[in-house]
Amino acid sequence: MDNGGVDGAAAAGRWRFGPNASLASVSASSIRAVLDKVIANIRDDGPRPVLPLGHGDPSAFPCFRTTAVAEDAIVAAVRSANFNCYAPNVGVPPARRAIAEYLSRDLPYKLSTDDIFLTAGCSQAIEIALSVLARPGANILLPRPGFPFYEARAGVNGLEVRHFDLLPEKGWEIDLEALEALADENTVAMVVINPGNPCGNVFTYQHLAEVANTAKRLGIMVIADEVYDHLVFGSNPFVPMGVFGSTVPVLTLGSISKRWVVPGWRLGWIVTSDPNGVFKETKIVDSLTIMLNITTDPATFIQGAIPQILENTKDDFFEQTINLLRKTADICYDKIKEIDCITCPRKPEGSMFVMAKLNLSHLEGIHDDIDFCSKLAKEESVIILPGVTVGMKNWLRVTFAMDPSSLEEGLGRLKSFCHRHTKNST
Repeated sequence: MDNGGVDGAAAAGRWRFGPNASLASVSASSIRAVLDKVIANIRDDGPRPVLPLGHGDPSAFPCFRTTAVAEDAIVAAVRSANFNCYAPNVGVPPARRAIAEYLSRDLPYKLSTDDIFLTAGCSQAIEIALSVLARPGANILLPRPGFPFYEARAGVNGLEVRHFDLLPEKGWEIDLEALEALADENTVAMVVINPGNPCGNVFTYQHLAEVANTAKRLGIMVIADEVYDHLVFGSNPFVPMGVFGSTVPVLTLGSISKRWVVPGWRLGWIVTSDPNGVFKETKIVDSLTIMLNITTDPATFIQGAIPQILENTKDDFFEQTINLLRKTADICYDKIKEIDCITCPRKPEGSMFVMAKLNLSHLEGIHDDIDFCSKLAKEESVIILPGVTVGMKNWLRVTFAMDPSSLEEGLGRLKSFCHRHTKNST
């Protein structure tokens, strides 16, 4: 058999395959990639434990352990032997029904089982939603600062990204006038993250109503990222974007990851919050089903545990989590106020994060936020996410979802680092 052409190409070092070059560019600015670079600066022989103020996973801390109800539900689902099988592409019916009932508590209409599509965490929900919307020439409106996974998935799918600003002086509200100017006939959706990651803000009912009316005028859907739903501890209550589903069609993305503090369980959902049936009319529902036919499912036994988790978790578990987040948010805000070179424009009221602005003019030998976080990791073994990762250069995203004593120690090290690098006024 003559395969000399193939052998010749190989011998000459000209293999015909290679990597997808676009993956490197979209991954380089992901939270995981940036945190890995920051963590690489930590000394292996450092005398103090590493304190992670850079990511939203407090599950490692005993004070944030999930409820026993959730753990028992998982065990029961496994031992039942009813969930060792493949699941339907959209999810097992009891889990979909339970999620519909759970989310309907906060809406002026009832969701049905058919409105619920199960995903492997909220990240896969984002991936599927953007894949469904991708078409040649289409663009999507994303918040700045925001969650960079949206930019990454848009890049992979060939969706043009246009950024609208969140305004720190207005409690991180959306600049709706500027947003409207960004849109054109190829705009397909806008993303609203509420409660806010990375800002820790919670939008008011009035502001969300304005968002809905703006999207309706533009003829676009709203993708409502509500993975931090109900994790609020300030003056504004959590209002689901789906409340305005009669005004504008809403794709709601969520999961059990944050409220139950189990991000590793990878159970999320996409919800068509659309009582007028626009998503069916425009074939979005069909496209969601098609995408779920060609992607992976959340583990079936996790799906099987969902009804018990949602129905049997007691309010005191949620209250304990909220009280702890309120306490650590207060600690974070108060401690940052003591640091001259860092300004926090607004006290966090939800989620697990706060944005703080660096004043580089006060610091010696610090070039930007990446340099700041890299040197902080090396000198103090404290991990903080550079703000440029979420769209705000020379800002910091700080998480306060951790044990209060560890948080105080981490912020104390941050203060020491800033004091050590402060310019000598003389």
